[in-house]
Amino acid sequence: MSKPDFDEMIDRVGTHSMKWDVMEERYGVSPKDGIPMWVADMDFRPPACVQSALAEMVAHGIYGYWGDERDYHAAIGWWMRERHGWEVSPDSIFTTHGLVNGTAMCIDAFTSPGDAVVLMSPVYHAFARVIKASGREVRECPLVLKDGRYEMDFDVWDTLMTGSETMLILCSPHNPGGRVWSRDELEATAAFAKRHGLVLVSDEIHHDLVMPGQVHIPMAVAAPEQPVVMMSSTTKSFNIAGTHSGNVIIADPELRARFAARMAALGIAPNSFGIKMATAAYSPEGAAWIDALTAYLDENRTLFDAGVNAIPGLRSMPLQSTYLAWVDFSGTGMAPEEFTRRVEKEAKIAANHGDTFGSGGESFLRFNLATPRARVAEAVERLQSAFADLQ
Repeated sequence: MSKPDFDEMIDRVGTHSMKWDVMEERYGVSPKDGIPMWVADMDFRPPACVQSALAEMVAHGIYGYWGDERDYHAAIGWWMRERHGWEVSPDSIFTTHGLVNGTAMCIDAFTSPGDAVVLMSPVYHAFARVIKASGREVRECPLVLKDGRYEMDFDVWDTLMTGSETMLILCSPHNPGGRVWSRDELEATAAFAKRHGLVLVSDEIHHDLVMPGQVHIPMAVAAPEQPVVMMSSTTKSFNIAGTHSGNVIIADPELRARFAARMAALGIAPNSFGIKMATAAYSPEGAAWIDALTAYLDENRTLFDAGVNAIPGLRSMPLQSTYLAWVDFSGTGMAPEEFTRRVEKEAKIAANHGDTFGSGGESFLRFNLATPRARVAEAVERLQSAFADLQ
């Protein structure tokens, strides 16, 4: 495999990219001179094996219904075993239209209108959105900010349960805080779900994107006795989110039967492009690309954190996983409206607003670092200029 060129500047303007072409509408930041650091996709091409698989489909030229998923299931099994130490049975795999859809399917299959779904906040904003849209209630269990990182507090969370809760959605690794949860934390989460009769759903879409020296443990491995609904995907790892393909993997027979019934009732079937590209990605060539990617992202993280943490009042949370920097502006003493204005109007950077991630996110912005290093360096310079009066 040739070395990936993550430094290449690829023009995405006018390609129907949400990240680039919707930025001005959402944030008032023009793609002509702005830097998009909001939507969680990367400004990198996927590995050559994925591009070749897609080119093969185009060369054949017929795009019919997809059938025979043996190669696809084998690739998933190989990847999870080799990269994560997790044995996956082919009959436990469901393919959904991305993991937001997978989350919605879990809510539909395992809860009823009026139920409460537990989230550890702040957390990925789409969870709360689909919970509320489904007529369920969000039950926030606030993470504790300790020594610059998030930790769980089950003693407090036990007191917040009312009996109306039927599901817990874990984000592992954590988005937006970038935590790789320890085995002890995962075991305690499984015990918490069991104690309160909650269906445990573990969204592990970022499980391949861990910084060097960190090890992600799948919930199914950490707590093998606890029934768990696992969610994973190639889309975040390999920057193919536009395929809208994800996997819901359920070993427990009872939960698997309930999920299968909803899939059948809604007539959901996979799209052939997502299956083909995922099969190619879950390969030795894809693994080598991921290793190169995470090394590059680690250097981007180091550059960004050094520059941002040099600004008095700003603190970037140490990133163990993902490519999403979670920056706390509370030390500036500024209201969210003011520090957000400086970032968007003066630095001309679009970053996700922290309050959209739930309680505890109000003083934060989330910055996407999966972009060429020169652009990260430019963003740091702009932030330092926008907050120059603090230095």
